[in-house]
Amino acid sequence: MSDSTLSGFYRLPMPERIDRLERDGWLSVDDAARLRGGGHVLRTRAADRMVENVIATFGLPMAIAPNFIVDGRDYIVPLVVEEPSVVAALSAAARLARAAGGFTTECSESLLAGQVHLTGVSAPGDAVRAIAREKDALIAAANDRHPRLVARGGGVRDIEARELQLDDGTRSLAVHLLVDTCDAMGANLVNSICEAAAPRIAELCNASVVMRILSNLADRSLVTARVSFPLSELARNGSRARQMRDAIVTANRIAVADPYRAATHNKGIMNGIDALAIATGNDWRAIEAGAHAFAASTGRYTALTRWTAADDGSLAGEITLPLKVGTVGGTLELNPAAAIGLRIAGVKSAGELARLMAAVGLAQNFAAIRALTTTGIQRGHMKLHARSVATAAGVPDALFDDVVAEMIASGDVKEWKARELLASRRASARDGSAATAAGKVILLGEHAVVYDRHALALPIPDAMQATADDGDTAFLSIPAWGISEPVVAKSRLGKAVLTIAGALGVADKGFRLTVQTAIPVGMGLGASASLAVCVTRALADRFGITIDDERVNAIAFECEKLAHGTPSGVDNTIATYARPLLFRRGAGGGIEELELPETPPIVIAFGEIGGSTYEQVAAVRERRNATPAEIEAIFDQIDALTRQAAAALATRNYEHTGRLMNLCHGYLNAIGVSTPELEQMVSIARNAGAAGAKLTGGGGGGSIVALCPDSRAAVQQALESAGFRTIAL
Repeated sequence: MSDSTLSGFYRLPMPERIDRLERDGWLSVDDAARLRGGGHVLRTRAADRMVENVIATFGLPMAIAPNFIVDGRDYIVPLVVEEPSVVAALSAAARLARAAGGFTTECSESLLAGQVHLTGVSAPGDAVRAIAREKDALIAAANDRHPRLVARGGGVRDIEARELQLDDGTRSLAVHLLVDTCDAMGANLVNSICEAAAPRIAELCNASVVMRILSNLADRSLVTARVSFPLSELARNGSRARQMRDAIVTANRIAVADPYRAATHNKGIMNGIDALAIATGNDWRAIEAGAHAFAASTGRYTALTRWTAADDGSLAGEITLPLKVGTVGGTLELNPAAAIGLRIAGVKSAGELARLMAAVGLAQNFAAIRALTTTGIQRGHMKLHARSVATAAGVPDALFDDVVAEMIASGDVKEWKARELLASRRASARDGSAATAAGKVILLGEHAVVYDRHALALPIPDAMQATADDGDTAFLSIPAWGISEPVVAKSRLGKAVLTIAGALGVADKGFRLTVQTAIPVGMGLGASASLAVCVTRALADRFGITIDDERVNAIAFECEKLAHGTPSGVDNTIATYARPLLFRRGAGGGIEELELPETPPIVIAFGEIGGSTYEQVAAVRERRNATPAEIEAIFDQIDALTRQAAAALATRNYEHTGRLMNLCHGYLNAIGVSTPELEQMVSIARNAGAAGAKLTGGGGGGSIVALCPDSRAAVQQALESAGFRTIAL
């Protein structure tokens, strides 16, 4: 199997997800064909043989959670679940754990207890001793009944007896036959063993048999999973990371102490475990019963997990619970969907599946507590509910994400609201009333431009648009970024809007700003500058203020100082003028508009990890201060490459421009602003035929730009197939 990260998987259409799993080896050709054709669905004829009075089959979503590493091995986890946010939360938790080495597990034994309950026991002590004397004979007789199980390495391993006192004062005896069922769930096996052994046990105890059946409290099949999250994986800011760790630890302590909270805490654990159990054809009801019984085994119901602050400061998590599952027999053979689920999981034994389940439960618990102690649990639920509503309203793909985000921001996640927003978006597009701004992609010159060297940048046309409507107070809505909030000075975006309003002389006015964006934040594509430009224009339009591009650019530059500390000026300039530029700030610098014969054939790609321009500029400044001669020499080299590239673009010499881009990327890597994900994207683009590919923007995450004179479609397809989002110019 390949790497389980499956970057960008959720963005793919469903058929392409199946293609991706087949291409990466997670699905066989036959299984992929079944999933494409719906052949995995349980047929009514098979269902009619499983239970009584069948009239139909009932479907549930089958999904996968990538990113898992358990005991050093990659897994993707099949899940059957209808509850929103479970899959996304589980995948995100696994990705964080992956960065710290994933999950480790242990399971010392895997035995299922069959119970023979006896009453009328006149001398319980004598009965217990009699069973102990005859234990070997009882075990041998039971195993003789199931030679095939013994041949597979299973069978009865031990027999135990204990006295019970019922609430009416009656004494009874519980005799446990502990059975290794190998890779089967084993319910029928254990029940038949109990029924076969019961008469002889009753005879030895001089008692009457009341019941002969397995117990779902499988406390002789305990599985433990552990994980550790370094503070650096919890949050970029150390103080924030410690706050998150301590909040999770406190929330777990509350669940340990309070059975009311523990019930919901453990239900969250089972959200993941049950979904995997159903996807692999296991008895989730038995697993649930055993887990909750184990949680109450001390006499008080409590949490199944423990989260603590480790000695090194990391967040350490552990879960122990009974898990007796199967990978053969039973309904697994009748339901082809369960067989596919097992093959996706790639487990080779029931024990391996149990270990994976424990890791899934711990990951789901982390995701739930983190959400509860930070953003709140409703955020993820509401987003997925809004997607269902938008689908029902018939929102087309091109407007889908925007309408979903606007519904959530409005608080009205209803079908009528989706239709209203759809109509508004279409009307706005028709009348062209929105104020627009360009995004930017830097071909060459990042970081060197901060130190008065040249930068070569191209616009991403109409990347952002804003409208300003009447309002009692200042309010900002950016649905695609999940922003819907009053404009206040303590917010970074609020400071920018107030700076703009102050510069325009409308700081005392009320207004409602709505911003639509095609570019993500934190990806090095000039989102903050584009926002400043389109908001400036929208407010000027709203209040009838005449303003030229030079003034718009100056206001946006002030906003960029708030966002990035020491901005180069490239982002706000290109966002304002939306033209290819060769830019240099400082004495003797300025803006040189480039006359290009055509828009260069470019593909921009961005991944999961964003970057902070502010942090990267500050980090490069520290490195420059430490070794000024070396870093300044690199900036000089980048400057020379940038000026050569501008001349090459003017003559459509894309091959030469591409080589210059590749060299520039090497220098940017040398000053420490590239990342493994950026390097992966650059490599994919070059291997797919790009003349040149490099990171673009501040780095530390974010985006790459690829120049593709003869291979734009191939490069875009290769990047998207690897799970990265793209924009083509």
